[in-house]
Amino acid sequence: MARRLTRTVRRTPAQTGTHAAFDKENDMSAQTELPQIGTESTGSCCSPSGSCHSDAAGSAEGAVTTVYQVTGMTCGHCEGAVSDEISGLAGVMSVKAVASTGQVTVVSAAPLDEEEVRAAVDEAGYELAGSA
Repeated sequence: MARRLTRTVRRTPAQTGTHAAFDKENDMSAQTELPQIGTESTGSCCSPSGSCHSDAAGSAEGAVTTVYQVTGMTCGHCEGAVSDEISGLAGVMSVKAVASTGQVTVVSAAPLDEEEVRAAVDEAGYELAGSA
């Protein structure tokens, strides 16, 4: 009776041309979340603002949440690349990119210039289709 030996080879995204299998295999996911501001405080140390006080004096009023539609994201690596680039824009407090829907939710201190967001998404290697 002959024995057959097999070997599993793990490849990087560059070697396979796809990020999805690599990310799933290596349990990679990406999300850039900065402290949430402008959400209701619960008064505990675990409040969204990270404050141990129940008053809302320390939270930023007027935070703007915008949802953008981005094409081309397929995996956690894609989400991370888009999140990292948008997080670098002035005034951005948090970014959450979801590859399965193509939606990127951005919380910022003031409305962002769509052309700056477009440039950041382009820098990450994807295309901004507009606001969702």
